[in-house]
Amino acid sequence: MTSEVEQSAAVSEALGYEQARDELIEVVRRLEAGGTTLEESLALWERGEELAKVCRRWLDGARARLDAALAEEAEAADEDEDR
Repeated sequence: MTSEVEQSAAVSEALGYEQARDELIEVVRRLEAGGTTLEESLALWERGEELAKVCRRWLDGARARLDAALAEEAEAADEDEDR
């Protein structure tokens, strides 16, 4: 049996960057607006942390792909110069 935290993390992993970002914006908006109980605020904060991690993974992955493509391009340019 999986815990609620594990299930929530699995659902978050399935989110695309834009979905996670938009939900994170909504979480921040709700926290900034106030009017929630301490328990609700903590739950929102935890959700926000989870969403921020999802966004960071997407951004890190995009950066790695970009770096790889740039390295490949530079390598190809170096080979062309050597000819």
